[in-house]
Amino acid sequence: MKAWRSDCNMDIEKLRFDEKGLIPAVVQDHYTKQVLTVAYMNRESLEITMKEGYTCFYSRSRQELWRKGETSGNTQKVVSITSDCDRDALVIEVIKNGPACHTGEESCFFNLEYIGEGMTPFSYEGLYKMIEGRKTQPKEGSYTTYLFDKGMDKILKKVGEESTEVIIAGAKNDKEETIYEVADLAYHLMVMMVEQGITLQDITAELTKRHVIDHKVKQEKMASDQAE
Repeated sequence: MKAWRSDCNMDIEKLRFDEKGLIPAVVQDHYTKQVLTVAYMNRESLEITMKEGYTCFYSRSRQELWRKGETSGNTQKVVSITSDCDRDALVIEVIKNGPACHTGEESCFFNLEYIGEGMTPFSYEGLYKMIEGRKTQPKEGSYTTYLFDKGMDKILKKVGEESTEVIIAGAKNDKEETIYEVADLAYHLMVMMVEQGITLQDITAELTKRHVIDHKVKQEKMASDQAE
């Protein structure tokens, strides 16, 4: 698979558009990796997307170009574009500004049709939203609501306790217990994040920034070593 960045020269001619001159594009949230929508592009809309840095698609029903967010304001800033092995489909990672779906949902894919036997859908984003909901819409008997009611001091105390338990489990080299305690810590950290208004995207953005800096440092070190 080949990903293009602003510093890469795209060769659109290598892409395999269908008989109508279109190529499907799966749009994915850069931070959460959630699939937001599936749309189509022609050569012109793809060129506009690369030039402007925001998604532009081709509407098969209206037979015209449309820039995502042109009327709603829910734009999608492009991070990367990747083609599949046959170069007849694209994955576009974006940083979205508002819901991706015209219904107001964050993603166009929200109708759960099937769950495999014994499977339970889970995501950090889903857990975060559940915790957030317990703060905005308190539920009687909820442990999460109890923590929010007690305030930051109680939340921080629990984060400290769970951190200690992770250390103890790790010191015993007990994998199963460590997993259990790390899960407890992750939950309480999310409660603290919600209380402080910190999102998962904030953490991802910070880690991404550090990765970029680390990559640059490695490049500079390699250049320095080669010069010596």
